[in-house]
Amino acid sequence: MAYPELPMPRTAEPAAARAPSSKDAAPAEPPAREFARALRQALVEQPHRISPKFFYDAAGSALFDRICELPEYYPTRTELALLDRHAEEMAALIGPEADLIEFGAGSATKVRLLLAAMQRPRRFVPIDISAEHLQGAAAALRRDHPGLDVQPLAADFTKPIQLPPMADGSRPQRVGFFPGSSIGNFAPDEAVTFLRQAAELLRGGGLLIGTDLVKDPALLHAAYNDAAGVTAAFNLNLLERANRELGTDFDTRQFAHYAFYEPRLQRIEMHLVSRRTQAVRLDGESFQVLEGQTLHTENSHKFTVEGFRRLARQAGFTPGTVWTDPKQHFAVHWLAAPL
Repeated sequence: MAYPELPMPRTAEPAAARAPSSKDAAPAEPPAREFARALRQALVEQPHRISPKFFYDAAGSALFDRICELPEYYPTRTELALLDRHAEEMAALIGPEADLIEFGAGSATKVRLLLAAMQRPRRFVPIDISAEHLQGAAAALRRDHPGLDVQPLAADFTKPIQLPPMADGSRPQRVGFFPGSSIGNFAPDEAVTFLRQAAELLRGGGLLIGTDLVKDPALLHAAYNDAAGVTAAFNLNLLERANRELGTDFDTRQFAHYAFYEPRLQRIEMHLVSRRTQAVRLDGESFQVLEGQTLHTENSHKFTVEGFRRLARQAGFTPGTVWTDPKQHFAVHWLAAPL
């Protein structure tokens, strides 16, 4: 099938919002201080914006699990169907006795289909920023796969990471798994930075990655504005998390969830809109948020198949097999990492 070709959007992102390269690596600051610093920056700068990684405390991760089960949210069930249908083909590309690393593992639901088809996987390393949620998912995997070495890593996978060494000192082929089209949360330059880091980490192996495709804006709008209001609760939980962890005084009743598709940039934008002019306190400082101002909490870029393959080549991967559903809503790509 011939895929329509659309230009890959380029957006100007604040330097502080970009994913750091390995050259920028610095000692990790405590998660609460990183959150406080990012939130203060968001309240000071115009436009107000913060990384979507701060959605994912335990409450936010649980809300996202609920989003994945919503009738309007097609990506999860579409990708699960692709994995179920093509897991053996994917496992053949991965090869036997691989070291499987999942970026942003969450509840580690989709990887189960892959693990069931793989030949004697040596180890599974789920990486997620939400440590509590990650440990629960890892414990469930150990119960269901008693022979599998599961080594969860609580970390921010947008930054350079160090994998724990294999117990026997070996270095089996590494393969990454990055489902859910989470790559769409990155600006294009961030996506290239992440993919370059992944290519280095997975050198000699490969990456299996999901991407949400460009489609009817009405379908996209419904997916991020569900009738049950779960996505709205997920968005507002970022402010509730700040109140819980940082002692801020956000009145979440005075913010509204707002999500829309921007066709020129091929992305969903998610915001929290201030219903009135209000003051918010953080670390002893007061910040004014005007009526109608928004806190930009997430972008979710959509891709064409060829557009994403170009992006992967730019990062050093060699694109291989692509699996898509009959409606062309979602794609899973195999990318071979450089030697």
